[in-house]
Amino acid sequence: MAVREVALIGNPVLRKVGRILEPDEIGSVGIRALVDDMIDTMHELGGIGIAAPQVGESLQLAIVEIAEESDRYPDTTAFGLTVVVNPRITVLDHTEQAFWEGCLSVPDLRGVVHRPRKIRVDYTDLSNRPQSITVDDFVATVFQHELDHLQGALFVDKVRDPTTLSTVANYQRYWLDEPGQSREI
Repeated sequence: MAVREVALIGNPVLRKVGRILEPDEIGSVGIRALVDDMIDTMHELGGIGIAAPQVGESLQLAIVEIAEESDRYPDTTAFGLTVVVNPRITVLDHTEQAFWEGCLSVPDLRGVVHRPRKIRVDYTDLSNRPQSITVDDFVATVFQHELDHLQGALFVDKVRDPTTLSTVANYQRYWLDEPGQSREI
């Protein structure tokens, strides 16, 4: 297990559609080692999600985990470590919600992104079994953000109003305490 270097905006790997993993690859030693490295990297950098392209691997693989006790996300319900392989999203509620988003691959930048409120994620787990989860609100946004990476998209591509783009320091200074603006990913 190791902390990997995170690919930053401008790195072509972040703009590629990730390769679908074949069934015989999913539980392999190599993929399990990659997942362990992704978890270590996410934890080390204080993230709540990470996708394989962010560590230089153009694969359909992502992880989401929101810790029970989080200084960064104190009002958010915990969501256990979930590894998704070859995921597909189905929107269940098109009502939009907006959150400030940030990204390990776009350091020191935040922006407001609007996304559907409720989704279902169909995926394969590391035991090569089909799974399905339904998530809403903040967790739905986190999944959509992470799974965008698998399609070569970054949150900055989804920002409708570029005037919301802000450094982390200015986000904390000017926007953190605004009603309805206190959560970020």
